[in-house]
Amino acid sequence: MSASSAPVALPGLDGKVALVTGGASGIGLATVRLLAASGAKVVVADLDEAAATAAADEVGGTAVRADVTSADDCAAAVAAAVDTYGHLDVVACNAGLTTYPTPAVEITEGDFDATFAVNVKGAWLTARAAVGALKDAGGGAIVVTGSVMGERTRPGFAAYAPSKAAANHLARSLAVEHAGDGIRVNAVAPVATDTAMLEKFLGTEDPAAARQRFESSIPLGRLATPEDVASAICFLASDSASFLTGVVLPVDGGRSI
Repeated sequence: MSASSAPVALPGLDGKVALVTGGASGIGLATVRLLAASGAKVVVADLDEAAATAAADEVGGTAVRADVTSADDCAAAVAAAVDTYGHLDVVACNAGLTTYPTPAVEITEGDFDATFAVNVKGAWLTARAAVGALKDAGGGAIVVTGSVMGERTRPGFAAYAPSKAAANHLARSLAVEHAGDGIRVNAVAPVATDTAMLEKFLGTEDPAAARQRFESSIPLGRLATPEDVASAICFLASDSASFLTGVVLPVDGGRSI
């Protein structure tokens, strides 16, 4: 599905209330659009308040500025969902950060810390803030945006890849802890996705050639689109996936085979 195509509604989401972090662009925005098209009420949380407001206005949702590395901001985002819509059913921990490919010994301490703060701590803080509201609603679903690089790394990503390995495993840990609360927790593990972050992943002076090389390594012959990943997130969040928890679902065109 192209970015300009209308999202096709998925079953099992109608009437649900969903919170999406990093919801103003890329995978997050595609997720917001698909959730709304599927009948969910959506809270768009993003560090960019203006972009979050634009996304929320587009789908008739609610916007909140949130830095996922702040426990207070995560709690406020959850409160916005409950105060506005009365409950919370779905949380997409999607906010993410990467750097240009950099040898491990050259990554700055600041970049390393920031990558883990957003990709791991941010997902944990968001989930931690949401558990109480999900329990109050009788259960729900959390979906963490991990990465295939959390399972299979490549040179230059000694901060990003371990952070995504931790994010993938965070989903598994939360799944074990909260199954008894009726809360399912899964992760999606995308391959390189055609978003504004792609330039950093390719990290070259010839992005067209780098993209072609990368696409040639994917059995299905292309990069992921934000809509590809959003479809997986929304499926895992829906009632159609009611017996799935602790899953890390590759959305990678076969690259991790």
